Amino acid sequence: MKKITITIARQYGSGGRTVGIRLAEQLGIHYYDKELTKVASEKSGIAESLFLDADERIRKRAFGRTPVHVYKSEIIGPDSPEYTSPDNLFNLQAECIKEIVRNEPSVIVGRAADFVLKDFDNVLSVFVHAPHNFLMEQAAKVQPLKGKELEKFCAQEDRYRADYYKYHTGHEWTDAMNYDLCLDSSKLGFDKCVEAIKAQAKVRFGEDVFD
Repeated sequence: MKKITITIARQYGSGGRTVGIRLAEQLGIHYYDKELTKVASEKSGIAESLFLDADERIRKRAFGRTPVHVYKSEIIGPDSPEYTSPDNLFNLQAECIKEIVRNEPSVIVGRAADFVLKDFDNVLSVFVHAPHNFLMEQAAKVQPLKGKELEKFCAQEDRYRADYYKYHTGHEWTDAMNYDLCLDSSKLGFDKCVEAIKAQAKVRFGEDVFD
């Protein structure tokens, strides 16, 4: 198949991760999610825990008070004390994402990958969302929480994703203009979301994209 990448951003409970996994399995290509921190750690020589800590700092910021530090492809070298700064850790991880896209077809979930790869012609960006009731129903299948506690947990997860995206891109995470394709998983189901992405890829990259 052609060397394309599909990026997937998703609301918590929308099944975006499941869609990404099924898509990668059907196409026989690599699926990247949390593994990206490990890849970045191995390539940079920086402990994976530092990458995870940088993400956690954004998670702990007060809602509505997230600053903005838009990614600009700048890398600080290992001789600088800022080499392991949170912003440079994101930059290093972004470079790993770009290297993946240059070398292999892939599915990448999260990590503001759509923005990192906005100048690549071989990338299709997707946002998976769903109505509140569907999100709660799906979240309840994997979380030992109920009622208001479950709603609070899901809201916190989406707030973190929105803050993370805003900090690194300057854009609103749920803005449809950020993506090539937005899918309501409650209406389509996970398998039809996969089919919709494949169909869009054929329109974008040609009917032979998966040959």
